[in-house]
Amino acid sequence: MTSHHHEICIRDYDPTVSFIDDKAIWEAINCAAEPTAEQVRAVLEKARQCEGLSIQDTAILLQTQDNTLIDEMFTVAREIKNIIYGNRIVLFAPLYVSNHCANSCSYCGFNADNHELKRKTLKQDEIRKEVEILEEMGHKRILAVYGEHPRNNVQAIVDSIQTMYSVKHGKSGEIRRINVNCAPMSTEDFKVLKTAAIGTYQCFQETYHQDTYEQVHLKGKKKDYLYRLYAMHRAMEAGIDDVGIGALFGLYDHRFELLAMLTHVQQLEKDCGVGPHTISFPRIEPAHGSQLSEKPPFEVDDECFKRIVAITRLAVPYTGLIMSTRESAELRKQLLELGVSQISAGSRTAPGGYQDSQNDQHDAEQFSLGDHRGMEEIIYELVTQSDSVPSFCTGCYRKGRTGDHFMGLAKQQFIGKFCQPNALITFKEYLNDYACEKTRAAGNELIERELAKMSPARARNVKTCLDKTDAGERDIYL
Repeated sequence: MTSHHHEICIRDYDPTVSFIDDKAIWEAINCAAEPTAEQVRAVLEKARQCEGLSIQDTAILLQTQDNTLIDEMFTVAREIKNIIYGNRIVLFAPLYVSNHCANSCSYCGFNADNHELKRKTLKQDEIRKEVEILEEMGHKRILAVYGEHPRNNVQAIVDSIQTMYSVKHGKSGEIRRINVNCAPMSTEDFKVLKTAAIGTYQCFQETYHQDTYEQVHLKGKKKDYLYRLYAMHRAMEAGIDDVGIGALFGLYDHRFELLAMLTHVQQLEKDCGVGPHTISFPRIEPAHGSQLSEKPPFEVDDECFKRIVAITRLAVPYTGLIMSTRESAELRKQLLELGVSQISAGSRTAPGGYQDSQNDQHDAEQFSLGDHRGMEEIIYELVTQSDSVPSFCTGCYRKGRTGDHFMGLAKQQFIGKFCQPNALITFKEYLNDYACEKTRAAGNELIERELAKMSPARARNVKTCLDKTDAGERDIYL
């Protein structure tokens, strides 16, 4: 796997001082408390330039109550999503390696004080088995998830990732990109993690509001707000140039969380030269062994949630937005239109969950799922109901189009040049190797429609790659 190093220039920063300025964030919220229609439309006009929005702009959009303006906001979010990402949806699956955890987070089923939870850390042969099942579904991209516990140290994580990459199961089974969600590390440990050829390093602040953070994190290393806040700075210092951030909506005021998350984006751009590759939007879902999760202190309803996603798409147009299977199938469909560009499919959130999918594994899950559809059902509906191209592409990462290099290309809208063709080629591979007749027929029709939209030269080029795929070649990308 080739990995091109882009020098990440890190500016001096002080990890003992928070860059989240509560006072400034509340000031922005209060100043935009009752925005006029003119103010909102001016921000939407600015958003259309695809150059992002300021904290003040975002505060204005967050607080309009006017349904007509909210509809206009959704329209602009759809336009931007279309310009930058087209109708591609990247698919992945989480692989929970361990639910051993040394932290007590009051919103999470994995918390150390939940003595009812069956604890499990997969052994290498169990990891292999899970990956085989994911490859049989057609997955090429995994998010490996580890509880924060001494047994999940960096060496254990690297070993497990090497095992995942080594599995080649069935016709064309292979995992081509592994993103990692694990506890924050020291810069030295991040350097070791980088040797495993990971894709994106993902870690969520949960809540950016420090007082709330201290109230919900009762014990364990995770109590240290600043250590977590600067995790991405250390990852980038170690040369990991694709990072993913997120907040857990429901712990504190969603307006504050969203503006703080954008502050984090801006801080990374300022200090490291590039913002996050992805942003995730988990909402608190009921979890066994967590009372707080049954009744979140700042519940975010579906309408509000749709606005959060749409506004993020306007504020950071080039960042990938990820939606997990926490959300229902119907809501995920609406969120795809409003800016989500990656979704998980056929997920299990317990270690060993894919092997045990016959048994209900709720007693070992981190949270309850909202979308129970299988991988193929999700793909069939993406194609037939959303006119979306399911993409298994990992070409950019392997060509070294990551970090600031990727963002530079994205900003010139080159993504259409690489991403749409690569999406079609990898989708064709899926259709040939894993799909049933009905899905294959619908998928091939979609590919023909997409080719018809391309310039003749590009369509010819892509057609050649599709023909090679039909002839049995695999892993072709531009």
